Amino acid sequence: MKILVIGGTGTIGKTIVSHYQQQHQVITAGFSRGDYQVDIKDTQSIADLYQQTGQLDAIICAAGEAKWDLFKNLSEDDFHIGLNSKLMGQVNVVRLGLDYLNDQGSITLTTGILADDPVIKTSSAAMVNGAIHSFVKAASLEITNGKRLNVVSSGVVMDAYEKYQSYFPGHPPIPMDRVVLGYVRSVEGRDHGSIIKIYN
Repeated sequence: MKILVIGGTGTIGKTIVSHYQQQHQVITAGFSRGDYQVDIKDTQSIADLYQQTGQLDAIICAAGEAKWDLFKNLSEDDFHIGLNSKLMGQVNVVRLGLDYLNDQGSITLTTGILADDPVIKTSSAAMVNGAIHSFVKAASLEITNGKRLNVVSSGVVMDAYEKYQSYFPGHPPIPMDRVVLGYVRSVEGRDHGSIIKIYN
């Protein structure tokens, strides 16, 4: 397979790349690193990326950001960080990517446990994660030619646990190999319109 991993140099992305590059052609894209550079907040940047990669068998997006802070401190502009990046960035990865996806191919987005189990300072991140879940369920109803769309939603991953554990008291860290299995299920299985949750 020819697989594009957007965010392929990040914590989750590089683990996905390591798994798939053993047997498949993997292309990485990131904001400042990777085989290609892409800013998912910029629709033209996404379009340019696809023009460079050409046709693909799988697209995985493990990119996107949102502002973490107390709700009382968040401005409208702060909310727009998540709306423009993690939400619309991933929506546009799908919207534009379908034209470059081979029949029977898959697109996999990335969210996290905050959609279902938010903690303090995550009202923006939780909002966009939940929106992506709803988007995937709705958009998948209209995607044809055997093309599939799913989202992987993980708890706090092991490789980032030290950084984020104070935000998630009592939440178990998720081993990276379990996280990768969620993407394997989306790419190689038959799921379509699924929210693949890896929380425990």
